[in-house]
Amino acid sequence: MKKVYICAPFRGDEAECSKSAKRYTEYALRCGTAPVVPYFYGLNQERRYANTCTAAGQSLLWLCDELWIIGDEITAQMHKDIQFCKHLNVKVRKVSEHEITKLIGGI
Repeated sequence: MKKVYICAPFRGDEAECSKSAKRYTEYALRCGTAPVVPYFYGLNQERRYANTCTAAGQSLLWLCDELWIIGDEITAQMHKDIQFCKHLNVKVRKVSEHEITKLIGGI
């Protein structure tokens, strides 16, 4: 099974971010992949764990077949993940909200 790293601009309202992360996870599962969603590492964590959560997520990129960018915004951390994938020769793919909605329905 292909392993995909979900890369999206998760910031702002925690409830909305969690809802989006679950939606993207469902989409990836329905596509027949094993999603890696590092966003969940940082849920309800104190800021002091942010670097550890980021490092844990990025370390999993070594094991992934693809990185899926979701959303139009590219945050600084997303940019780092994308650049890291380029060095690892991991395929990077843009996934639109339209593709997600088409497969799993509306928000």
